[in-house]
Amino acid sequence: MSTMTFDTHQYVKKLQSVGFTEEQAELFASEQKKLIEEQLVSKEHFDMKLKELEYSLTIRLGLMLAASMALIVGILKIA
Repeated sequence: MSTMTFDTHQYVKKLQSVGFTEEQAELFASEQKKLIEEQLVSKEHFDMKLKELEYSLTIRLGLMLAASMALIVGILKIA
């Protein structure tokens, strides 16, 4: 699984260059890093979840088709 790197030092320097104090910049960079680590999804993880969803939908469709066929056969036997 790939990881995303976030250069907090460079980010702090950029924030300071536009007027943030060092303390503000470090706090903001720390929170941004935490958000990135907790909330962003890697492409590999996204693709894996998408495959799981495709599999689940395929199974459901197959079950619906089987149930429909059983219902049709049952109706034809009655008629």
